[in-house]
Amino acid sequence: MSSQVAVMTLVNIKPQAKFAGIARLMFNRFSTYHPKGLILQKHMGSGKNAGFSVNPSGTHQGLFGLFDTIDNAQQFINTSPLLKWYQDHADELFTVKLQAYSVKGKWSGHQLNEVIPTPSSGPIASLTRASIKPLKTYSFWTKAPPAEIDLHETQGCIISAGVGEAPILRQATFTIWESQAAMDAYARSGAHLKAIKAAMQGQYFSESMFVRFQPFDAVGSWKGKTLG
Repeated sequence: MSSQVAVMTLVNIKPQAKFAGIARLMFNRFSTYHPKGLILQKHMGSGKNAGFSVNPSGTHQGLFGLFDTIDNAQQFINTSPLLKWYQDHADELFTVKLQAYSVKGKWSGHQLNEVIPTPSSGPIASLTRASIKPLKTYSFWTKAPPAEIDLHETQGCIISAGVGEAPILRQATFTIWESQAAMDAYARSGAHLKAIKAAMQGQYFSESMFVRFQPFDAVGSWKGKTLG
């Protein structure tokens, strides 16, 4: 069985380092640092207040990496120059390891492996990402804000962040929940359910991926919340 491990990092950069952080977001792809065992990496910006918004945040960023083994994932956490810069310039920083148990779709042609059975208890994490067709942009973004409002008001959501590879067109939402039941209650009701149905029926996406993970080895906090 595959032993793939993902690492998700969320950061709120100090205001005085804002422009240096934006530069890293723009140019990190040209870095000569190549972590051992890296399968897929996405360095992402975020919407206002780290939410799912067309208005960008100048200080919030996300970094997702998929590795072939847990040892290589940990080596990346220990040695990454970008993570070290985040540590030195962050108002808040959160990093968590993830193992997938349910995967639908792809990200830039990559499909994550399901590496563990469905957990019998929480917490669990979810990553939803999509490449939005340009002609479907307006329709998509009229549905997104109500779903985010519902998310913030939903009991059982511990951590949430809206991130994206590119403004408007390539977006993702990362969440951690107290339990599978709490996440399912949100996913199958209200504005989120309406948004998903509209997206599927309207064929809004040229590529999408929906993954559920078991989170572990979390360090730090996000919006004042921690994963115990």
